[in-house]
Amino acid sequence: MNNESKPQSTTAAPRKVPRSKDNDYAPGAATARRDFVQAQTGVTLEHVGRYSFDPAVLPGNIENFTGVAQVPIGIAGPVRINGEHAQGDFYVPMATTEGTLVASYNRGMRLLSESGGVKTTVVESFMQRSPVFKFDDALQAREFGHWVTANFEGIKAAAETTTRVGKLSHIGQYAIGPLRYLRFNYSTGDAAGQNMVGKATLAACQWIQLNHPDHPNFLLSGNIDTDKKHSQINTLLTRGKRVVAEVVLKDEILKRIMGVTGRDLFQARQISQAGAFMAGSANNGAHSANGITALFIATGQDVANVAESHAAVTYAQLLDNGDYYWSITLTSLIVATYGGGTGLATQRECLEMLGCYGQGKANKFAEICAATVLAGETSLSSAVLHGDWVSSHDQLGRNRP
Repeated sequence: MNNESKPQSTTAAPRKVPRSKDNDYAPGAATARRDFVQAQTGVTLEHVGRYSFDPAVLPGNIENFTGVAQVPIGIAGPVRINGEHAQGDFYVPMATTEGTLVASYNRGMRLLSESGGVKTTVVESFMQRSPVFKFDDALQAREFGHWVTANFEGIKAAAETTTRVGKLSHIGQYAIGPLRYLRFNYSTGDAAGQNMVGKATLAACQWIQLNHPDHPNFLLSGNIDTDKKHSQINTLLTRGKRVVAEVVLKDEILKRIMGVTGRDLFQARQISQAGAFMAGSANNGAHSANGITALFIATGQDVANVAESHAAVTYAQLLDNGDYYWSITLTSLIVATYGGGTGLATQRECLEMLGCYGQGKANKFAEICAATVLAGETSLSSAVLHGDWVSSHDQLGRNRP
């Protein structure tokens, strides 16, 4: 028997981030974590620790609260919107660290407004969860699909027991081998609704499992809801809100503000269409993610939803008189005006600037998002054509330490 002692590790286990069992959202708990970071890394979180709200409002929004990330907010506008829900002139808060971005969107908003404003339409709105049920063979899976169709009302009732707001609209079905994917589609009021529909769909699946004669097993997400990911199915069938912004740009206004003509833009559009097709892009436009991200950060949206929300289809026409019809369709815009981060201090103020805080405002906010995106498309596309894209970034976007 070897009595030699085993060598002891000289590396201590990493210390855990401190938490308070009594109240982890008290100011002292955040201070303790900043002190912990300083002790572990030598970095003093002086600016991270400066904020103007009571941390007591944060449960449900963040864990291990330590401080804030301050992102500069600029105001673009006004942009005139002639929508079903958004009507009038709006000043749009945009949170970004990219120089030139606010100035570019501001220029696009001027173009849209002087052209009579942008027309906006919310076409439809659905949020999904996509469970998959597993069977022994494809025949059983197919017959299960017939059963789901026949029992839709019972499934709908079970799902809606979990929510006052969410309503199950329809269930798409997709067959792969012995699997049956079900894509539950809900309306979710003024909430983005991912958690809402997850809870509702779990209740529905449990009801299906209990009531179907085979009591089939299921996985709550089969991944064709493509949460936080772009997908072609969302582009075709809508996730969040499908919203369209459109405008007729007068040729003389284009020349005066942008230095380009409608014919110039239309010729460039043909090139962009081909390039987007060749690349397999989720967006045949210019940069919808820029405007959406800046608005999302300012207004307390789930910024990861930009992965889906940036998908867009540009459709344009050169009119006989030289004017230019320009539209953009956001196929998967996921926004909220109630719940989530929308009620936090600065985010609520930005939504209130737009008249979009609270219940009954989600469609209005979606229309403002679409109008903002269209403004950015017109400005960047014109800048590339006119030759001031690079020079503008050199002038406004260079910041070297």
